[in-house]
Amino acid sequence: NHASFSIPRYHPQDYYEGNKDLKQVLDQIKGGFFSPEEPGLFTDIYNSLVYNDRFCLLKDYEDYIRCQDRVSEVFKNPLEWAKMCVLNIASSGKFSSDRTISEYARDIWGVEPNDIKLPPPHEGLDSLDSKPQQK
Repeated sequence: NHASFSIPRYHPQDYYEGNKDLKQVLDQIKGGFFSPEEPGLFTDIYNSLVYNDRFCLLKDYEDYIRCQDRVSEVFKNPLEWAKMCVLNIASSGKFSSDRTISEYARDIWGVEPNDIKLPPPHEGLDSLDSKPQQK
């Protein structure tokens, strides 16, 4: 016998209606404020956020604004900003896009990057050079 529990359902419209600033900017997006030459350009973005916000962006909006306000305040203090930047860099750890891509290839696709043979990046591009080739 499994215990049943319910997970509250996320309704982005509640966040849209509940925050006047968020509603204003979304209405501006939908109404063409940012694309006056093509008013319907961003309607799909509006619809995806208000009716199908699968990443819960509207739910995170207020937290994002609070965090951005804090960032803006810290930025006004160059010493504090520099300290936070150095600590961020120092704690970021080892990151390499080559390593990340290699791990993805191995762990997700089951291939070793060395198994994939690609032409050198410059191959075939010599003909695109605007200067005549001297031999």
